[in-house]
Amino acid sequence: MNPVLLSTAYLAPVQYYCKLYAYSEVRIEACEHYVKQSYRNRCLIAGPQGPLALTVPVEKSDDLKCPTRDIRISGHGHWRHQHWNALVSAYGLSPFFEYYADDFRPFFEKPYAYLLDFNEALRELVCNLIGLQPVIERTGTYLAKPEDPDFREVIRPRHPLPDPAFQARPYYQVFAGRLGFIPNLSIVDLLFNMGPESLLVLRDSILPGK
Repeated sequence: MNPVLLSTAYLAPVQYYCKLYAYSEVRIEACEHYVKQSYRNRCLIAGPQGPLALTVPVEKSDDLKCPTRDIRISGHGHWRHQHWNALVSAYGLSPFFEYYADDFRPFFEKPYAYLLDFNEALRELVCNLIGLQPVIERTGTYLAKPEDPDFREVIRPRHPLPDPAFQARPYYQVFAGRLGFIPNLSIVDLLFNMGPESLLVLRDSILPGK
């Protein structure tokens, strides 16, 4: 099986982690021109009033074609504190939040210079907690027409492209009684609600033979 090609993502959605489950080798895009308003610097969680977007602020670059690997996280504002408070508000009552909270809290206390490093450190943590062990490498050059399966622009918050290999399997969510099940939220929604069973949800969200 060829490696799968993915963009970097901040606490990526369930669909993204299904690819990490399905493919033993993964290439994370580091050399593309940075794409705004994507999962590269934002995630979606289930807040008490519905889906809530959390966005990591990045520094503006004078280079309109700045590669993703060079995108710096902005030091302005209190986004780390705000994101952590949002996670506590959304998942403080979930079955596994207290179990995993100490693993995630340091990421909202320690500054990271580069978005790619921050995302990948979180991705590595989540893989370890869930039990995923794909071989990960960052791209060294940008491939416009790769031969490998390419999901860099398929998995995105706005107007996602069809993915016949993915169908979100419903699982317990804290506010489902009020909001109904919300599919394909950040992986932390799955992890905080389902804990060790997260791996089974990923498995069952992959359509075989697609």
